[in-house]
This record gives sequence, C-alpha cells and structure tokens, in this order.
Amino acid sequence: MPIIKSAIERAKTNVKANERNAAQMSAMRTAVKRFEQAKTAGADNVEDLYRQASAAVDHAASKGLIKRNKASRDKSRMAARLAK
Repeated sequence: MPIIKSAIERAKTNVKANERNAAQMSAMRTAVKRFEQAKTAGADNVEDLYRQASAAVDHAASKGLIKRNKASRDKSRMAARLAK
C-alpha cells in the first residue's frame, strides 16, 4: 500500500478507471454476442443489434479500450455476417 498521498490518490483513481473500463468492455462484448446470437437464431431485430454492437465497438475504440484496427476488423466481420 502506498504511503505518499499522491500515490494513494493515484491508486484510487486507477481502481475507478479499471472498474469503468471493465464495464465498458463487458458492454461491448455483450452487444457483439447479442448480435451474433440473434443472427444465428434468425431474429427480426438483427439490424438494430448490429447498429448497437457497432456503436459499442466504436465507443470502446474512441476510449482507447481496444485499438482502432481491432475495432475496424470487428465491425467488418459483423457487417459481413449481417450481409449473409
């Protein structure tokens, strides 16, 4: 455990950021999985789920949680999956 005040404050900030990042990553993964499952099941709302998943991936990339290339790759794969 840190002793210096600034290190204690930084540790608290890191914990909050870690929780926020984990929640955003989880939301992104959930959105992508919902799209994949809906596409497999042949659901009616696949296009809406695609838009939500695409937005979640873009949001994660803009926050630096995933790299831009991964976001582009994921969106491309989802678009190809939607077109089939």
